[in-house]
Amino acid sequence: MKNDLYKLLKNKEIIAILDGDTNFGVHKFNDLSSTLKSLPYLTGPQICELSSLFGYPQTYSTMSRWQYFDVLLDSCIADDRCSDLLAYLLGISQFQEKLGGHSSEEISTAHEAIITAVLNGINGLLFFGGNELVNTGNKYIVKPLGSAVHISAPKIKTIDREYIKSISGRALEDVENGNYDSAITKSRTLLEETFCYVIEQKCETPSDSGDIGKLYKEVRRLYNMHTDANADRRINTLLSGLNNIVTAIAEMRNKNSDAHGVGAKRINIDEHHARLFVNSSMTMADFIISVQQKQK
Repeated sequence: MKNDLYKLLKNKEIIAILDGDTNFGVHKFNDLSSTLKSLPYLTGPQICELSSLFGYPQTYSTMSRWQYFDVLLDSCIADDRCSDLLAYLLGISQFQEKLGGHSSEEISTAHEAIITAVLNGINGLLFFGGNELVNTGNKYIVKPLGSAVHISAPKIKTIDREYIKSISGRALEDVENGNYDSAITKSRTLLEETFCYVIEQKCETPSDSGDIGKLYKEVRRLYNMHTDANADRRINTLLSGLNNIVTAIAEMRNKNSDAHGVGAKRINIDEHHARLFVNSSMTMADFIISVQQKQK
């Protein structure tokens, strides 16, 4: 279900925070250098490039920067992708230019201070309407002040090979069209849905944290997929490889929303990498369904 409260982010003062116009003071590093507590400044062309990255192409012309950002917000609200956009904007890798040159510990500390200031600034504007923006660990959600956050795990009646092929086919179409972020989202969601489905088939309730690593760990426990010293070495190697696939996919999706900057510092995903991501997810999902069917 779409969260209509995301529309509150269309406030011009909030957009000024999200596009890097507003700063909240200075963060001091241990070496006495400093940086502004603000999100990286996005130019008009960079906002249009960001919009295209999310699958909503805009051509830079005569509108103001906030108007391009407002159009992007409208598109993300319509497709329930505001959380992805916020994760992208607030992700640590967006701060490479702003925070580069310091130790990893200093960068993490500075990033946390900046994001805290940004969220406090946004929530100061949402407060009088009785709402707040919170980070649940895997999602950014606008909700009424003090209300509980409920994140439902995917509920799919049946997942079979036809369903896996259908989702994977749509993800590969995204790859063909250059919409790599969308392809990665579909592939990662396919794995989460598959893990939740096979857990439910054991009459247990899957975690609603959105952490596919935890979900896969639960699948391995329920279906006895742990490596066994008495098993063939090649089987153990395969199972170890599956662990690596899940870890890589989980990290890729987390970082995909926040690791690809815009402009000169953008880290690109090549088509063959996106295709590998989709095919790996499809193979993994198919294998898990096969394990579940064998034990059925």
